[in-house]
Order: sequence, then C-alpha cells, then structure tokens
Amino acid sequence: MAISLQKGQRISLEKSSGGALQKLCVGANWGAIEKKGLLGGKKMVAVDLDLSVALFDSNKTLIDLVYFGQLQAKKGGIKHSGDDTEGDVGGDDGLDNEVVSIDLSAIDSNADQVVFILNSYKNQDFKDIPFASVRIYEGTASRVDEIFATYDIANDEKFAGSVAMIMGKMYRHNGAWKFSAIGDSTKDSKLQQVVKAVQQQYL
Repeated sequence: MAISLQKGQRISLEKSSGGALQKLCVGANWGAIEKKGLLGGKKMVAVDLDLSVALFDSNKTLIDLVYFGQLQAKKGGIKHSGDDTEGDVGGDDGLDNEVVSIDLSAIDSNADQVVFILNSYKNQDFKDIPFASVRIYEGTASRVDEIFATYDIANDEKFAGSVAMIMGKMYRHNGAWKFSAIGDSTKDSKLQQVVKAVQQQYL
C-alpha cells in the first residue's frame, strides 16, 4: 500500500515481495486551471510544472542536473520523459505528465545524494493547480506496477502560496540507496534557486 509521504519520513527502496529495488520512477501529474471566460463560459489555462533531479557528490557539489533542458544524466541511470507545458487540459487521465525513470545500479558512482524537485515554470500557485501530485513507483514511464509513496500537493495546505517544492532525496547508506521525504515548499521561483537552497539546507 502506498505511503502518503510526511516530512522526514524514510522509506526503504525494496519490493513488497522482498529484494532490493533496482528500477523506479518518480512521476508528476497535474491539470489545467479553469477560469471564467469573458462571456460567462470557461477557459482552461495551461499549467507548466517541471520535474527535475539534482545529483550531488559527498562534498555537496552539484555534479549533474536532469530537467527539461537535459533529459538524461551525463553518466546514465536517470532519464526524463520530456517537458509537458500544459497539464491535463481535458481532466485527469490518470497518467503522469512528466516521469523520471531511474536505474539505481547505473547512477553516477560519484553521486552521493539525488534530490527531486518540482517547480512551476510560470509561477502558478500550487493551490490553484488541479490534482497536482507526485508518486514514487516501480514500473516504467507508461506502466505503474507498484506505488511506494505519494504527495498530494493540490490538497495539502502547506504547499499553498508556493511555486516550488523539494520532494525528497535518495542517499547512499552502507552501499544501498535509501529515500528520505522532505516535502518542503519554497518561494524560490527558478530551478537554479531551488538547487542552491537544497545545497544550503538539505544535504
């Protein structure tokens, strides 16, 4: 059963059937914002959320950044599905709009911590974005096998008024990867600003 992530919570990256997890995905899902039109109708305003992954070495130095401008890690192991600039304009289709696929066995050996970030490219407030959510699961970009954990961003008051969040991080511990939930919102509007905040506060 999927865990609704809470700040500071640590989860083991293991399959429910036992054994270490090698491949997993982080997916973000969201809708377009409905607004009233000039003649009493409604119009859908596209939402552009960006899912990104920052890799840091043991000295807290940024060594790689996977985002809409660089869809694969330089040394492999992490792949981004591509930039979605609209969201689900026709309502929730049940699929994630952006997905990062991770092969834990192939991540850069110099990477000590891997941090997941979600930010609103057009600075649209999280509280206004329908069914915005993030989930960590076993599967592929188009197939969900088992959901491990979720963030319900749209219905969580702590994300209201914010345009970016630091979801959590994977870190190496005794040769294995662990996951720690962070779930902090931030007023930073640009990805580079969020990355700097991560370096200063969360590593």
